[in-house]
Amino acid sequence: MADSLGASSPQDPPKAADSALLNSTWVNATAATATDAPSAAASAAALAFTDGPPEAVPLSPLLGLGVAELEAWAQEQGQPSFRGRQLHDWLYNRGARSLEAITVLPKAWRQRLRDLPVIQAGPGPSGQPPREESINPGESEPGRALLGRSRLLHRSDARDGTCKLLLATVDGLSIETVGIPSDDRLTVCVSSQVGCSMACRFCATGKGGLQRSLAVHEIVDQVLSVREAMGRRPSHVVFMGMGEPLLNSEAVLAAIDCLCRDLGMAQRQITVSTVGVPRTLPTLAERALDRLGRAQFTLAVSLHAPDQQLREELIPTAHAYPIEELLDDCRHYVAITGRRVSFEYVLLGSINDQPRHAEALAGLLRGFQSHVNLIPYNPIEEEEFQRPSPAAVEAFRTALARRHVAVSVRASRGLDQDAACGQLRRRLG
Repeated sequence: MADSLGASSPQDPPKAADSALLNSTWVNATAATATDAPSAAASAAALAFTDGPPEAVPLSPLLGLGVAELEAWAQEQGQPSFRGRQLHDWLYNRGARSLEAITVLPKAWRQRLRDLPVIQAGPGPSGQPPREESINPGESEPGRALLGRSRLLHRSDARDGTCKLLLATVDGLSIETVGIPSDDRLTVCVSSQVGCSMACRFCATGKGGLQRSLAVHEIVDQVLSVREAMGRRPSHVVFMGMGEPLLNSEAVLAAIDCLCRDLGMAQRQITVSTVGVPRTLPTLAERALDRLGRAQFTLAVSLHAPDQQLREELIPTAHAYPIEELLDDCRHYVAITGRRVSFEYVLLGSINDQPRHAEALAGLLRGFQSHVNLIPYNPIEEEEFQRPSPAAVEAFRTALARRHVAVSVRASRGLDQDAACGQLRRRLG
């Protein structure tokens, strides 16, 4: 059923013929995709305490800023620097959702801050710059928008313990994020966009098109929301939720920086998944080295087919990115980062799960520093693809292993609540 939150109507997914529009999207996105964490300088004139009332200049959300940036921000607001350290503690360690919850801050300052509008920072669907739209926080949680926190709309708990959250952004859109627990770890599957433009046939997210990219605070908030919902510290984060991360790469890298710097995660606990966007992988490697100092997160590239023809049938937008060029870019990424690439391969019954497909895939990846992660198809209502039999999955895995391809099979989690890979779609229930 459609999202009933008053958001704008979802766009139709792009068709294969829409190459000009898609390429324009890629060019715009790679030139200036999205939102870095708001700098302290950008808020320098936001609020100055004088004898009269402060000017109502919109503020940017604080989630995503580090200790030093929050200290500088507090000083710019006429407060001592230690107020920034207090904000950092309450944002990242205590998970404050409103200004009222941060009782260590002066009441008069909280009152002034919560009455100011907040800029909605998410970029549009074609790499357009952030909208300068001022949004006043909801009265139920004053200051929530300034902190950068979302609102929980719905929680779904699967029988296997997987938890799916539907979160509302401050501009009335919604996203889904998933917490996947096991005995020794909690993995958070985060979204990088509201919807997706890549139109993979077997994925529910792309059926509604792309609304916009997420800002840094909206990505980091998902990890905090899952931590709060499940009462555990997340150990791993995978960018495998809604959206194409490489069409929002600057915000994704900024979020990784925040997760490591402010939440104490390690890059090796983070995975970034992409279906492939032309000319972005080498750039991602270079930007990661520049932004993070090193690129140790795992890059997972979605292949889903061992040849270009079948790949285009499953991923219509792949017509703009031949598989040979994609693999060349992967090799370039490995050369820059020194990290192997993981390849995702959704197994569709009788479509791409036959022995000949395994043989072709092994040949395609021969000599590659890589790992293949097999994902049995998780059903969605719009398509009639079939989930492969356990025997077919095992035969495919064995065929790759015999050809010396590192391979594993991903267990489907949260199937009974549409929380598994490819099933996220922004709706209640």
